Amino acid sequence: MTRNTLLEVEHLSMKFGGLMAINDLSFNAYEGEITALIGPNGAGKTTVFNCITGFYKPTMGMIRFKHSENKIYQLEQMPDFRITAHAKVARTFQNIRLFSGMTVLENLLVAQHNKLMKASGFTVLGLVGIGPYRKEAKSAIELARFWLEKANLTERADDPAGDLPYGAQRRLEIARAMCTEPRLLCLDEPAAGLNPRESHALNELLRAIRTETGTSILLIEHDMSVVMEISDHIVVLEYGQKISDGDPAHVKSDPKVIAAYLGVDDEEEAVKIVGGIV
Repeated sequence: MTRNTLLEVEHLSMKFGGLMAINDLSFNAYEGEITALIGPNGAGKTTVFNCITGFYKPTMGMIRFKHSENKIYQLEQMPDFRITAHAKVARTFQNIRLFSGMTVLENLLVAQHNKLMKASGFTVLGLVGIGPYRKEAKSAIELARFWLEKANLTERADDPAGDLPYGAQRRLEIARAMCTEPRLLCLDEPAAGLNPRESHALNELLRAIRTETGTSILLIEHDMSVVMEISDHIVVLEYGQKISDGDPAHVKSDPKVIAAYLGVDDEEEAVKIVGGIV
């Protein structure tokens, strides 16, 4: 089966003063797949995300995002708001960033603010609800309701977002990101702080995103039960460098990965330790 490359990270390096946070990193993410970026604390995972989404400008390297053979965005050259608006890359963060005083539904409508403003012609058409704005507003509500259902939040649509349980807030953040209709959804530790039931609900939502919309997902995650269950492709970092790249079966049996997670230097010793445990 042919895999179409969506994101190409080539020789990416990011230096902060004398610290090399990312060192000559290359990997691909593919259309319609869930790619996990994992590694011990301090491996540089969030720095990679910040480079892809325009929060950091890398010291070296290229980040290509393919819409088609004829339309390729060089993300390292674009500001963050253009990456979101034009390249259609959406992101969530480690810390939840909802509008807690707004309702659940309003949070999903806010995500569609740009297209609603465009439909209004940046005039009073939006206030009086005439012209193309009326059609776009109806479409925005329909899209919001679609993601409310997928995130299992329909019954909470009129509740303040801040009143939701933690796991539901995580799902709402992802639903809000999907209301921007991204081609690539970047999730920074979406399972952090979730209990097993909430993690299961998260997995179901991410599978629905992949299978029903075709949106590709790139995620950072420490919960290996989530990573191994839903990922098609895993890239492992340690000290800013790639140490493994492949499917879950390959990565979880890689001696370099085992050594990195156990915090030992010798790969053979790491395999012996794991063998003794299991």
